[in-house]
Amino acid sequence: MKFSQFKLLVDMMFTPDEQGGIKKRYDGVDVRQMHPLVLAYIGDAFFHLFVRTRLLSYEQAKVHALHAFSAQIVSAVWQHKAYLGIESMLTDEEKAIYRRGRNAKSHAPRSSSVAEYHSSTGFEALLGALYLSEKFERLQEISEASFDVISRAMMAEIHGNTTEGTEEK
Repeated sequence: MKFSQFKLLVDMMFTPDEQGGIKKRYDGVDVRQMHPLVLAYIGDAFFHLFVRTRLLSYEQAKVHALHAFSAQIVSAVWQHKAYLGIESMLTDEEKAIYRRGRNAKSHAPRSSSVAEYHSSTGFEALLGALYLSEKFERLQEISEASFDVISRAMMAEIHGNTTEGTEEK
């Protein structure tokens, strides 16, 4: 990012208040009113940290391996598979948040199909909404279940035992 772009962002985001601090533009967060891609932005950050922390149960010395493995787990392909595996445990409200995220206009990278990318955006939006709503127990439950789905699917794929819902497309 060029300095001029950075300066423009700082000027746009941070406005001085009367005391010389930074004026907040918003008080509180209403996830029902937030753009689903903003929810996905927060959900992506949360799931990255969750996965990285969870992987410390298996490896604590090889940072490069941890990074590579966590990047694989949080990819659109595996998040899509996670959603398919946890969909039945979600409430109607949680499924509605997922659909809002899935249907948000965004551009898929080449590393996944468009459907997988949109599904992973919906998954991240759900996690972001739970995080911002401070529903931490439910967030932990869904994240653990998702990690379990992904790890089992990865093991099955590596050992050639793919099952319905975990096959590569």
